[in-house]
Amino acid sequence: MVPAPELVVDENKIKKAIQSGLPLTITTYTLPKEIEIYIEQVVESFLRNMNQSKLKDYIVYCVQELVVNAKKANTKRVYFTERGLNINNDNDYEIGMENFKNETINNIAHYLQLQKEKGLYIKVILQIKRNVIYLEIRNNVTTNKMEQLRIHDKMARSRQFNTLEDALAHVLDDSEGAGLGLVILALMLKKLGLDEEAFSIKTNGKFTVASISIPLEQALIDNMSVLSDEIVENINSLPHFPENILNIQKLINDPNSDMSTIARQISMDPALTADLLKIVNSAQYMLSKKVDNISEAVKMIGIKGIRNLLYSYGTQKVLGDDTADKKKLWEHSYKTAFYGYNIVKNFRNDSNLLDDVYVGGILHDMGKIIFSNVHPDLLDKIKGFCAEKNVPASTFEDLSAGMNHAELGALIAEKWNFPDRLVAAIRYHHDPEAAPPDCRDLVDTVYIANMFCEYQNNNITFDQIDTEPLENLGLKNKKQVDNLLERLSKGFIKEGQL
Repeated sequence: MVPAPELVVDENKIKKAIQSGLPLTITTYTLPKEIEIYIEQVVESFLRNMNQSKLKDYIVYCVQELVVNAKKANTKRVYFTERGLNINNDNDYEIGMENFKNETINNIAHYLQLQKEKGLYIKVILQIKRNVIYLEIRNNVTTNKMEQLRIHDKMARSRQFNTLEDALAHVLDDSEGAGLGLVILALMLKKLGLDEEAFSIKTNGKFTVASISIPLEQALIDNMSVLSDEIVENINSLPHFPENILNIQKLINDPNSDMSTIARQISMDPALTADLLKIVNSAQYMLSKKVDNISEAVKMIGIKGIRNLLYSYGTQKVLGDDTADKKKLWEHSYKTAFYGYNIVKNFRNDSNLLDDVYVGGILHDMGKIIFSNVHPDLLDKIKGFCAEKNVPASTFEDLSAGMNHAELGALIAEKWNFPDRLVAAIRYHHDPEAAPPDCRDLVDTVYIANMFCEYQNNNITFDQIDTEPLENLGLKNKKQVDNLLERLSKGFIKEGQL
């Protein structure tokens, strides 16, 4: 038998995930011992890179407890099925649980194999989103009424105790092996100063998700906020939007302006006219015929289309593409825009979303590009500011490496008076659930397009893409996504050759 490859924690991958706001995921079907050890090592490294090592022992215990509980929940499903019992029937549930523990322990290999055959998995997800560390343990079964009642009962009982010793002094029903463990988990979180809202177990009809949310230390949050504000305040080293674009934007926002006036203003700038016509005639708009004058272009793509083109065009002119790193970031942004646009066109059938998602895709990572443009004098000023305010140099290094880039980009976009929907696309592209409801369709699409690009570049695995936005598009498995990406990639390459 060929031994299984040794699992080695990739420190660089963990650092990149933290800096880029990407999720780290570990998926297992049977949870062998080596995976348990690997999960512990990844959690430890993740916390260490977030300067939260003091939480390690507590959080590792919590994650291990929830992972084992998820494994038992999966085992329960195949056990009940094999015995011909309906796990959602109260009477069957009581019958099944009488011998569940003994029978599965004595034949655990058999039941683990059944879980794997049925595709029942356990997924551990770690991510930093908007100054909060999220740890999720997800399994693809749903808790039933009896299980939910037991969980709520254990959590309610934990409120009676102030210490672990208090809990151990009471006889607790552990017929499912999770009772005392959940009480200890709640007490550990309480000892960390986290309230009940920091922990939850929810089911949505497809998954059960146990989650722990840990706010970053307030000092770190404050330091990142102060530094971000300072950078935005002193971002004057970046050029303002070109004057001609600002004038055109004023015309567009003036209700008394007509299309001919706007087109005439654009035509006064030959370079701008040429660039906009190039964009309008690209595969993005798929016009039936080539457009060779700006008046016709304005009529065909509309005021909103021109307005959005100016936001993306102006940002690129301001931030430039004069270095290899910036060219790589813009290439990623263009691909995200192209993918997002075509996702809307093929799956959402929402013409109002097309322009917004294209521009949102182009601009979503502008927070990363900012640091490529900041004048060295400003960098020195910020470093001096850190020393003056006792902000650790590591905080600035984390920011410049990409951490909090979504918030920084959104702050810059607000300073440049971008529309709220574009600001939201930038701010929430790693955390679509937090987006305002009226922007959720846009943010979801930019999120998916961005994650598709990361997946294609082997920066993430398929498991790291949130399944809910995928399923909203009717994409249910890796094969469907791979086939879609093959078509999108060919289309993007073809556009680049036009």
